[in-house]
Amino acid sequence: MAAIEEHELVLDGVRVFYRRVPGEGTPLVYFHGNPTHGGEAIPLLERHAPSIAIDMPGWGRSDRPAQFDYSMYGLSAFLERCLDELGVEQRKMVVHDWGALALIGAQRRPELVEKLVVVNSVPLLPGYRWHWVARLWRRRPLGEILNRTTTRSSLALLLRQARGDHRSPMPPEFVDLIWDHWDRGTQRALLQLYRQADPPLLAEAGRNLGSLTCPALVLWGNRDIYLPTKFGQAYADALSNASFEQIEGAGHWPWIDDPAVIDRILTFIG
Repeated sequence: MAAIEEHELVLDGVRVFYRRVPGEGTPLVYFHGNPTHGGEAIPLLERHAPSIAIDMPGWGRSDRPAQFDYSMYGLSAFLERCLDELGVEQRKMVVHDWGALALIGAQRRPELVEKLVVVNSVPLLPGYRWHWVARLWRRRPLGEILNRTTTRSSLALLLRQARGDHRSPMPPEFVDLIWDHWDRGTQRALLQLYRQADPPLLAEAGRNLGSLTCPALVLWGNRDIYLPTKFGQAYADALSNASFEQIEGAGHWPWIDDPAVIDRILTFIG
C-alpha cells in the first residue's frame, strides 16, 4: 500500500491540512463531505498514487476561522485555490456528499477534469429537498441546540441510519474520525454551509454540469436515507458522459456497507 504523507499549507492566513501520496501521472483528488474530512479517503489514497485529500476549512484538522465564507461557493473557490497552490492541474476527481461543491469549480474549468466519480453526493440538481437532520441544522436555534447537545454516543446512534440496513453501528474508528474533530468549530461551519444552500441555489450551482465531458461514473448506495437514489440517476443524466451504478443494500457511505465500492472506484479511475 502507498505511504500517505501529511502536510499543511497556509492560504490567506488559513492553515489547511491535507494528505498526499506522491507519484507520477494525474492525481486522484478526493473531496469529502459533512461531517467527515479527508481521512475517510484513506482506503482510496493508500491504493492510488498520486492522490490528494484536503480537509476543508471548518472540518478535520484544518483551521476553523470565525470569519470565513463557508457557503458552497466560498468553499469551492477556496479548494480550487488550494489545488492551484499545490500545482494540481489535470485531476481525477472523486466526490462524496458535500464534496459535490467541488463540481462548482469543475464546471468553470472542465478541461482540468480527466475522470470523475460521484458517490452519494448532495444534488446540485432541481427537485431536491433537505433531509430531516439538515432541516434541523438550517433552523435557528435548533441547529445550535442539536450541535451543542451532541455526544459521541448520540452521534454513533444517529449514524446508524446512514447504514444500508439503517440499524447497524458504524465502525468505531469511523465514529471517532468524526468525533475527534467535532468540537473544533465544525458545528459553526456546517450550520453556515447548510443555511446558505436553499434547494433553488443547489440547482443553480449545477446548471452547467453538462460542460463536464470527461468519462464519469455515478455510484449510489440505494439505501441512502438522506439522498434518494433518483438523484444518482439525475446526476448521470446531467453529466455529458456518465454511467450510473446502484449499490444494492448500501447506505450513505456505500463503501462501509460494501468494501467492493473502493475497488470499483479505483478500476474506473485507473
